[in-house]
Amino acid sequence: MSRPRRLLTLGHSYVVGTNRRLARAIAEAGAGEWEVTAAAPASFPGDLGPITLRPEPGERVEALPLRAAGGIHTMLYGGELRALLRRGWDVVHCWEEPYILAGAQVATWTPRESKLVFATFQNLRKRYPPPFRWTERYAMRRAAGWIAFGHTVEGALHDRPGYADRPHRVIAPGVDTDLFRPDPAAGARVRASLGWMDEGPPVVGYLGRFVPEKGLDTLMRALDAAAEPWRALFVGGGRMEAELRAWAAGHGDRVRIVTGVDHARVPEHLNAMHLLCAPSRTTAAWREQLGRMLTEAMACGVPVAGSASGEIPHVIADAGLIVPEDDVPAWTESIGRLLASAGFRADLSARGLARAEAEFSLRAVGRRHLEFFNELLADSPRPS
Repeated sequence: MSRPRRLLTLGHSYVVGTNRRLARAIAEAGAGEWEVTAAAPASFPGDLGPITLRPEPGERVEALPLRAAGGIHTMLYGGELRALLRRGWDVVHCWEEPYILAGAQVATWTPRESKLVFATFQNLRKRYPPPFRWTERYAMRRAAGWIAFGHTVEGALHDRPGYADRPHRVIAPGVDTDLFRPDPAAGARVRASLGWMDEGPPVVGYLGRFVPEKGLDTLMRALDAAAEPWRALFVGGGRMEAELRAWAAGHGDRVRIVTGVDHARVPEHLNAMHLLCAPSRTTAAWREQLGRMLTEAMACGVPVAGSASGEIPHVIADAGLIVPEDDVPAWTESIGRLLASAGFRADLSARGLARAEAEFSLRAVGRRHLEFFNELLADSPRPS
């Protein structure tokens, strides 16, 4: 009788429990056929403070020490990773960029008999300085394939040396639709906790980092110009917080700014919104890689409007509004349409829910990962 295939999926992002739900989804998709183990740092310096790995009951997860964790490009795993990689995996799925030093570690220590698959968010064509240029070349020579976390990632890398001659798939990061789901009661409780009554105007929401590239100034100016009544809820944190609070002070009771929200409480805050805006702007060194707030909002039934930056149009498709970057009049008009019509919001809500389940749910994403892994192993003998 053949044994199940064995998958190790690893990355520093797995220190966050909700991110490890991808590993669980892959395991559920391959029940009886695959044995899935996740590996993550024992701790990691997150944006809002240190994060400690906290395995859930019954979860297969290995804790690994991490060195120089303050810099993603130069961080390194300890020797425990080398021992872990030697445990006879059929596939090693590395959720680390192949150009960082940790990516080279995984490429060096993964045995030749294991299929190594890198997952990447890199959606800009870049020429890295040494040693990262050499790291990428080495890691991709060792890789059996790669996963692009979006269509703009595929566009940036599909003809790049080392990527062009390797099998790849476009698979978006998933959203847990059991956690992110419509919950009007939770949304009402959040609004009440903020001192807002339900009979007020619709709540325009923003979720994410308070930084210039996220287009917050565009959103503030669009709200200033909006003719329809509104309230606004900003959830996140970052260096623009003081500027955002100064703007909010001019709008009295209409604006709330909430920082330090644990990811487990994000769904209830999304449900407190009647629409979500993602006005990201492309810079010379950055464009939106996904817009996770969009998939999470759609899964909660919140209608969305996003800029044309990077991956956003591919994420939204026909399930929301796509607005030109930095175009304040266009943003004012789009927000006005959503504020003025509950029926329009309901239509986009239904489209977003359907798209979130079909394209971005962990169930769908888990199946796509396994389909790719099975294709890579198709010419390999079944283990016994």
